[in-house]
Amino acid sequence: MEIRIKKYMISGIVFTSAAGILSHFLYQWSGKNPLLALISPVNESTWEHMKLIFFPMLLFSLFASTRLKEAAPSLTGALILGNLLGTLSIPILFYTYTGITGQNFFIADLAVFFTAVLTAWGAAWKLRDSAKVFRCRILLRSLAVLMCLLFFIFTFRVPGLPLFHA
Repeated sequence: MEIRIKKYMISGIVFTSAAGILSHFLYQWSGKNPLLALISPVNESTWEHMKLIFFPMLLFSLFASTRLKEAAPSLTGALILGNLLGTLSIPILFYTYTGITGQNFFIADLAVFFTAVLTAWGAAWKLRDSAKVFRCRILLRSLAVLMCLLFFIFTFRVPGLPLFHA
């Protein structure tokens, strides 16, 4: 079973990376479709770039969780927590490196994204058998729903904070 979970995790890393990169362009390619704006970046803000990991990992996690639910009851919570950690690592890493260098670099931005993906899936792997994560599954699901709602709301009602502006 451990090998099966590992295969899903590796597939998740590949899927999240590829779908995240593609979703960067999805909104523009769609002719600025408002439905796609909910799940893909509509501008170059850090907040919008957090969607690059959140939604692809959420999609793959739903798929993997249904396939592995019986074998790994804590996996769903671990995937949600990993997703939240990976998503939140984007602004932390981005503002840390730009704070140090005073500017942003395309290669460093890519490194931030891939580091966030590895952080998310690494945390999910590490926590896959955690009893604490299993006990917190309702809280974790609620946080994922809240994060989803915040992405939807702030796509069209952008707060005046730097996180939300390019």
